[in-house]
Amino acid sequence: MPIKKKNDFISWILLIACVLLILEASFNGDGIVFTVLFSAALIYFGRKKMPKRFGKLMFWAGILILLISILNLYAFKFLLVAIILYIVVQFYQSKQNPIIIKPQIENTAAESTDELFIKKPLLKNIGFGQQQTTEHIYEWSDINIQCGVGDTVIDLSQTILPQGESVIFIRGLIGNISILIPYEIDIAVNHSGIAGNTTIFEHHDPKMFNQNLFYRTKNYADAEKKVKIMTSLIAGSLEVKRV
Repeated sequence: MPIKKKNDFISWILLIACVLLILEASFNGDGIVFTVLFSAALIYFGRKKMPKRFGKLMFWAGILILLISILNLYAFKFLLVAIILYIVVQFYQSKQNPIIIKPQIENTAAESTDELFIKKPLLKNIGFGQQQTTEHIYEWSDINIQCGVGDTVIDLSQTILPQGESVIFIRGLIGNISILIPYEIDIAVNHSGIAGNTTIFEHHDPKMFNQNLFYRTKNYADAEKKVKIMTSLIAGSLEVKRV
């Protein structure tokens, strides 16, 4: 979804939620105000009485009443349904057009001081939608990104890795991660996932549930060029294959 359309969609959702909240307050204003004031009083006096048991009961009772009141608001229910639909639509679109990341090489300009070397990152964090590299060619730099919902493909055959250990660090919510590795490069993979599956070269784990997996090629410790891959997903798959 283009950025302008995404911002317009979010603006409309917030506007409709505000209208629903105003209408609900108009028809049931006394009940909402009384509940909020009552729960606020319980929370306030409960904190005053802590750490006594009676104070704790008052405090948590106030929190519970306030949460129930919020959950019963039509505006909150509308926002919840809208967010779920938005995530589903974004996930469907990302499956149709997965993110393809192809790092390339160039001697890029960077700011420097006496003590620091400042360089723009190769990739940025994204919540939804697609992320693509710019039209300019970049020198390789380690990847450390966070992704919300969507698929990510990193093709290392399009760059020249430096001597030593390069790092790919990806944290995601829902989606699939695919990393393409040249044959001459050794790797170490540390993957954490709640639900999904993994394929690391010829090794396939079809059912992964709340696990942390570690793989490493035999010559990784002594390799001149190697890649450390650290990934985490709530739901989705990790695939690392040779190209």
